[in-house]
Amino acid sequence: MYTVTNRQLFFQHIAQTSDFPLGLEIERAEGIYLFEQAGPEHAEPKSYMDLISGIGVSNVGHRHPRVLEAIHNQLDRYLHLMVYGEFVQTSQTQLAQALAATLPATLDTVYFTNSGTEAVEGAMKLAKRFTGRTEIISCFNAYHGSTQGALSLSGDENFKRNYRPLLPDIRHIRFGNVPDLELISHRTAAVVMEVIGGEAGVRVPDAAYLQAVRQRCTDTGTLLIFDEIQTGFGRTGTFWAFEGFGPVVPDVLLCAKGMGGGMPIGAFISSAEIMSVFRNNPILGHITTFGGHPVSCASSLATLQIIRDEKLHEQAEAKGQLIRQLLKHPAIREVRGKGLMLAVEFESFEVLKPVIDRAIDRGVITDWFLFCNNSMRLAPPLIITEAQIREACAVILAAIDV
Repeated sequence: MYTVTNRQLFFQHIAQTSDFPLGLEIERAEGIYLFEQAGPEHAEPKSYMDLISGIGVSNVGHRHPRVLEAIHNQLDRYLHLMVYGEFVQTSQTQLAQALAATLPATLDTVYFTNSGTEAVEGAMKLAKRFTGRTEIISCFNAYHGSTQGALSLSGDENFKRNYRPLLPDIRHIRFGNVPDLELISHRTAAVVMEVIGGEAGVRVPDAAYLQAVRQRCTDTGTLLIFDEIQTGFGRTGTFWAFEGFGPVVPDVLLCAKGMGGGMPIGAFISSAEIMSVFRNNPILGHITTFGGHPVSCASSLATLQIIRDEKLHEQAEAKGQLIRQLLKHPAIREVRGKGLMLAVEFESFEVLKPVIDRAIDRGVITDWFLFCNNSMRLAPPLIITEAQIREACAVILAAIDV
């Protein structure tokens, strides 16, 4: 009798977003490792080191025991109860309090979403409603999500042209370019900016630049929205990336990805004054059914506590420096980044892609960037050990030399 395999079902019924998905059939995951299902030719399942954390998600690794315990405990209490903001739910309130405790006093009010893109969308509405303005400025080569509003902010026309018309009154500036800040004016509702340019290939700005952005926004009454969807929760060596750039505090902070411990969750965080505009004119100014799902909030709270208790954010810079020291090769032009958010630059995509493929064959998963396809993405779980770093880097170097 003919049996349909999972791989066949994947291609028959899962909507594809490219003609070349990785197609790894993962049976389970643990720590920094993913495991394929054991086949007839192999007694043991093949393992892979996940050096991209599921694209910035698994900061505390896969299936961390404390995350699993928090999820199980919440499952025993309740799942979805009511649309967002109506019932008092312990996992939500405790997570919101814990997030506020990591932030300056002006960032004390949290709106939970299901994802980073939804956090972007909510923040865009918040900025327009609070300021009464319509223009929003973001950066070229920035990525803020794929919904139509978030896509409007993204700074690469190749991903946008076939979906136009998008939102009007969006302008773009060059990340790190101080003269462009003159485009921020008294008609600008918000500047939405990554603290570190992620999909542009991990571009770390000067502290003076971010401080100049902050000052220009203050001078024009513009809200500064920092997108920390990739950089938050310890990825860059501080709990929030903006902490590493001196006295610069956003009006609104976006987070998602690494905050969930593997569960879907996002948030935009601001002051009580700014967030209060959602209460009236109209009432229920922003609505979500599943945002702040109690299980996701429980998982996120455990993740936050793990990072703080185990000081994983404080270890990220040293671990990143070790990777920089080990990845020395004539084919590598540069290793740049901050903490465990790194880009390894090669001459071209044509040089890089075979290296990525050979590394996967040897059990190490890396990737490239949407707007920088000659650079390898390295963003391993923060729990990665020195021995694992050495092993992974040796595999990458061997994949270059083939």
